[in-house]
Amino acid sequence: MPRERISPQAWPRSRWAAGLALLLACLALTARAAPPALNAEAAIATSQAVVGARIGDHTLFERDMRPVRLSSFLGKPLLVSFIYTGCFQVCPANTRALQQAVQTLETRFGTSQFNVVSIGFNQPADSPQAMGAFALQHGISFPHWAFLSPPAAEVEALTREFGFTYLATPAGFDHVLQVTLLDAQGRIVRQVYGGELPADALGEPLKQLLLGAPLPPQSMFANLVDRVRILCTVYDPQTGRYRVDYSLALEVAGGLTFALVVLIYFLNEWRGRRRVAR
Repeated sequence: MPRERISPQAWPRSRWAAGLALLLACLALTARAAPPALNAEAAIATSQAVVGARIGDHTLFERDMRPVRLSSFLGKPLLVSFIYTGCFQVCPANTRALQQAVQTLETRFGTSQFNVVSIGFNQPADSPQAMGAFALQHGISFPHWAFLSPPAAEVEALTREFGFTYLATPAGFDHVLQVTLLDAQGRIVRQVYGGELPADALGEPLKQLLLGAPLPPQSMFANLVDRVRILCTVYDPQTGRYRVDYSLALEVAGGLTFALVVLIYFLNEWRGRRRVAR
């Protein structure tokens, strides 16, 4: 019996259409799996480039709406962190870590040896009232720790001077986790990175400042660790700690792999139909 010839066109077009739609959906999901994120090299370069520079005398607002000049916190070492009050995970956890470090530093050096400032960079949402509520919510009432709100027009210049990088995302802001240490003259002497802030990471350079000794430069190894901490640490609400997050890379790799499998499947089907047709 002669073998029946089957035309390639006999394969239902609906299967091609369904396959193509599935492939496009996979590619679209893979593309959406990569939200905007900070560039590690650029963030580190921006942050480290300001070390040694002197900050300007900006006017910000206290929780009671009273204007205060940044220079009023100088005359002693100053720790500066940037937060946004709409953050419900990273900023509160990072502030609590700084609070624990400050408590340890107070025990070690005394309560009047340094100042601390937290600045809200998301204006106008980070108003003086919002900054006050944030401090109250997390039980921070140190007399030498101020929560300040800059005018919206000052945010760009202020964050640039401190080497602080942030990027708006659908979930809020992706930003550098850093605490900037300034000397009594207002020069930036050290950037300390990460969601967890061991007291020694701040205590050792602070001790050198209080003793009037020069700070040793950060090693290349430390800078490498800082790159990992800036982009690869996320807050885990189940443990209350920061962890390395590989989920984005796995999602992208999984989406691309699935799309490739679908493409190979339909290519093999098409080749098989052509062989049968011949």
